Amino acid sequence: MASALTLQSLPLFPLGTVLFPGGVLPLRVFEVRYLDMIQRCQRAGAPFGVVALTQGHEVRQPGAGPEAFSTVGTLATIAALEQPGPGLLMVRAQGGQRFRIRTSEQLKHGLWVADIEQMAPDHAVPVPADLQPIAQALEKLYTSLRERPDAAEQLPMQQPWRLDDCGWVANRWCELLPMPVQLKQRFMELDNPLVRLELVGDVLARTGIA
Repeated sequence: MASALTLQSLPLFPLGTVLFPGGVLPLRVFEVRYLDMIQRCQRAGAPFGVVALTQGHEVRQPGAGPEAFSTVGTLATIAALEQPGPGLLMVRAQGGQRFRIRTSEQLKHGLWVADIEQMAPDHAVPVPADLQPIAQALEKLYTSLRERPDAAEQLPMQQPWRLDDCGWVANRWCELLPMPVQLKQRFMELDNPLVRLELVGDVLARTGIA
């Protein structure tokens, strides 16, 4: 059995959200530690890691306690980068493979880096007949959003649509639903995409969406 792929000194971006594989994440970057990180990643064509905060804030505040974050995150690659003014970057990142942090440390200027082990991607699992309404509701929602003038900002996904795949459908719903970050994190960490979709279906049923 092949050993898991590892990365050393991966720069981390702790956020108050969860990035799912295949997702799209817009970022407004202005802190010095992240401006430097994004520019270095862009030049090298290298990823950075997005991890959900469990303690602390996205922006450092005087007197605030230390940052803490989940040990499972998602690799992010820079798809688009704009600099509308000095000290400001507008980034559009794409979610890749999940990873598990083995060790982490905070550098002097505040950036976190980690040695990580990449997790296996979701297996392709067809959406079963009893869960088809969940995929159909997602397609209907995306179709309606595409007709809006601000569709580019409202659609947290990219083509191609994989409405026949359990993991893809579950991940896209997780991005859209107003669930607590802790619950999204639990769903993202699940190894079984069918179970993830079933749990998303339970949330949708309770909210009356599908």
